[in-house]
Amino acid sequence: MHQNTPPTLVTGTLTIAASDYSAPPMSFVRDGEYCGYEPELQRLICQRLGLNLVRRNLPMADYYQSVINRECDVVWFNQAITPARSQLVNFTQPYGLFDEAVLVKQKTPIFSPSDLNGRRLGGLADSTNLELGKTFGDVTLVPYPGSDNVLPEMLTALRAGEIDALIDDELVLVSAAEADPSLRIAFSVPTRVPFGIGVHKENQALLSALNSCLEQAIADGSMAQIWQKWIPYKPFPL
Repeated sequence: MHQNTPPTLVTGTLTIAASDYSAPPMSFVRDGEYCGYEPELQRLICQRLGLNLVRRNLPMADYYQSVINRECDVVWFNQAITPARSQLVNFTQPYGLFDEAVLVKQKTPIFSPSDLNGRRLGGLADSTNLELGKTFGDVTLVPYPGSDNVLPEMLTALRAGEIDALIDDELVLVSAAEADPSLRIAFSVPTRVPFGIGVHKENQALLSALNSCLEQAIADGSMAQIWQKWIPYKPFPL
């Protein structure tokens, strides 16, 4: 049953600012289809709101301006809720809490934050990951812009020795380590960062509708079911 369809830029459509870059298990493209925790949750929420789903593949640096300029309805792609971002949009309640981790080559002697002293730590530019990296001591932060290929680019840089370690969301790095035996998780940080959907400041009706749907998906177990499908090795946090 559809709830009342909320107002969006194009009637009956939710236009999402996102990216096509591969970040399993959160979001990735397989056989031309968006897969992962976020895309499946997006489809569920849009179905319940009676909205068609349109994803716009944008550079991460353009996400928030696209909503402010009313080119997209929401930002919904691996977005941690932060005070700075909350100045630009209103966030829904979280749909997940996520830890962070550091990835290294198998033989690199890094097992804790202190081992990063004097090392080069790569991460996504303007991310909460690199903000965390600033707390690790005497490290050189190497930012990578959010292109469609940013994760493969960072992994290539790590393998080539251009950086000594890579910081990102734990789920993404666990998948990368599983896919490449030459890499390992050096350590994880239980930050439990909340991820949310960013909505235009003036569209309170859409914010309310999304929150209502998220609350319903938590209450009826459907969000937990999607989480278990894509992230079975971590307990559902909400």
